[in-house]
Amino acid sequence: MNAKGFTLNDDFGIHGQLAFRDAGDGFIVIDVDNRLCTASIAMQGAHLMSWNPKGKQPVIWMSPVATLAQGKSIRGGVPICWPWFGAHATEASFSGHGFARTVAWDVIHTAALDDGSTAIHFRIAEINKAQWPYEAPVEMHMVVGTALEMELITENHGEETITVGDALHTYFCVSDVSKINIRGLNGCDYLDKVGPTTRRTQQGDISFVSEVDRIYFDQGQDVVIEDPGMRRNIRIKKRSSHSTIVWNPWIEKCLNMGDFGSDDGYLGMVCVESANAAEDVVQLAPGDTHRLWVCYSIEK
Repeated sequence: MNAKGFTLNDDFGIHGQLAFRDAGDGFIVIDVDNRLCTASIAMQGAHLMSWNPKGKQPVIWMSPVATLAQGKSIRGGVPICWPWFGAHATEASFSGHGFARTVAWDVIHTAALDDGSTAIHFRIAEINKAQWPYEAPVEMHMVVGTALEMELITENHGEETITVGDALHTYFCVSDVSKINIRGLNGCDYLDKVGPTTRRTQQGDISFVSEVDRIYFDQGQDVVIEDPGMRRNIRIKKRSSHSTIVWNPWIEKCLNMGDFGSDDGYLGMVCVESANAAEDVVQLAPGDTHRLWVCYSIEK
């Protein structure tokens, strides 16, 4: 490991619980192994790549051919979309889903908590001023244990109101996406982005028989992924998130994307993203703070 890695272990490592390693070419990964779970987080993008509660099957999906490289997005895990979701509102050349997921973040705090979980706090180190000319930094606070808590915190230190779009673009492991259901969105209006963009209203639970790419609006209640094949439910709690995105690329798009690991790689994953997107973006006044918080837990 390079000198930076050694410094990080000296400053923020937790003996027997949290360590930094160089995954190649200076790409630093944090490995957590406490009595409740294992997890791995890339410092680039403060990108959580795995979270496995002890004795449970993996919860977070990562492509088996995901690339860990400086400045490149990672297929899977929990990419942070910030300070906008999707394409930029006015500049098509700007990074899709913002730039936070492909730039350096600093670790600012780690702690072994009394309940056996581990806390890790990050602050973005690189802000693209050409794309985000505001005094509005962002932090990511994680607690990994039996549950996974993530909080994305944006502070407006400037003198004007700014518009923030954000999302935790979480890829969940499932046994077979064609055999799961997602509940908690019944009655919600959504923007259907497959084919001609159309606004619809959800009727009942969500099931998958083709590509799904939807932004659900004005939505803050719990969402549950019901997975009979894994004999578990994944519960998603959230605060200060008014949108939920549900996405699975299905067959044709999976083949065209080329980084799912196999032709049927789409079957093992579903994205349920807690967000503030499209018409649900946040207007952040000077001096205000926006906290997008989620908690993922496993239920039988």
